[in-house]
Amino acid sequence: MNFEALKEEILKCDSCKERFGFEPHPIVFGNQKSKIMQISQAPSQNVHKTLTPFDDASGRKLRNEWYQISDEEFYNPDNFYITSIAHCYPGKSANGGDRLPPKICATTWLTKEIEVVDNEIYIILGAKAASFFFPKEDYTSLIFSNKEINNKPVFVLPHPSPLNARWFKENPQFLSERVFDIRTAIHALLR
Repeated sequence: MNFEALKEEILKCDSCKERFGFEPHPIVFGNQKSKIMQISQAPSQNVHKTLTPFDDASGRKLRNEWYQISDEEFYNPDNFYITSIAHCYPGKSANGGDRLPPKICATTWLTKEIEVVDNEIYIILGAKAASFFFPKEDYTSLIFSNKEINNKPVFVLPHPSPLNARWFKENPQFLSERVFDIRTAIHALLR
């Protein structure tokens, strides 16, 4: 399947409509030559409404504080291909948090995206996304190590959600050290 056909199929997908109990809105952004493929768990409820990836507090922290790039650089499809384990917001669970992303989405779509997008680096956000790619590895260790997918560098980041405050408190070296490696790699590609 070529890139444009794949993207069109993803955007039309509604296979989880019955599971979610609402109309899914697949979110995918970028083009076949995007330099950076950023993969997270699933779009937020806010993104479900706006249809703009990372159009929320997590996205602002990611762009402004961690990457230190402009919105124009982040939302330039030549720079970032933004996708997720689940392409749609999965809804709320009984305990009030977001439901887990259905793996069928990743096995149906994400694996094909990885085949056709000609990116230079991967950024994987959050434990759920990291465990899809590195299921037997410790999440915190992944964040502080250099990995590869398809012989391309991978940076695993904690999710920038405010709900992650405890992890940041327990791992201050992420913000004092590791984020600089990630930022340097991003800036090198965007300049």
